[in-house]
Amino acid sequence: MSTLSLATRKPVLADLVPGALARDITLVVAGAALTGLAAQVVLPVPGSPVPMTGQTFAALLVGAALGWRRGGAALLLYLVAGAAGVPWFNGGSAGLFGASAGYVVGFVFAAALVGALAGRGGDRTPLRTAGTMALGNLVIYAVGVPWLMATASLDLTGGLAKGVLPFLVGDALKIAVAAGLLPATWALVRRFRREG
Repeated sequence: MSTLSLATRKPVLADLVPGALARDITLVVAGAALTGLAAQVVLPVPGSPVPMTGQTFAALLVGAALGWRRGGAALLLYLVAGAAGVPWFNGGSAGLFGASAGYVVGFVFAAALVGALAGRGGDRTPLRTAGTMALGNLVIYAVGVPWLMATASLDLTGGLAKGVLPFLVGDALKIAVAAGLLPATWALVRRFRREG
């Protein structure tokens, strides 16, 4: 039985793609674009000024697949480009304002954390992946909820009621999908390496 090593760096999925600088630039841009595309999947949440989108799922997957440097850079590109006017935030919006902007800022830190944990094997088994994604979600909440509280004049109870509780079931489903998807991808990689 293996444990999550804090000392040994393991490859992330992006490391399996040949190349160097051109590969990294392409993957960073693709990660930002994937997050922008996922942001167009929007479900309004009754009682919350923050909608449920595919952004969180994409941001965490990008972090896990690209590693902490490329994943963090991809989400930083997503943040900066959207703040500068690229209409790829939720529902085709742009600009870093409103109740959900703090969550977008949180994506950068979450992608970096998830990427760092993936680089230590945190995406190899369903249980590890679930824990890695849960920590990433906590980071998003840690940045997003205070921002929501400030913009919507909410106390902590209101912030949790409008910025966390309505999203727990959706986030659990996203974590479950990632906990199946990432370890399955690694199983395929191991299989092709043995057969190749």
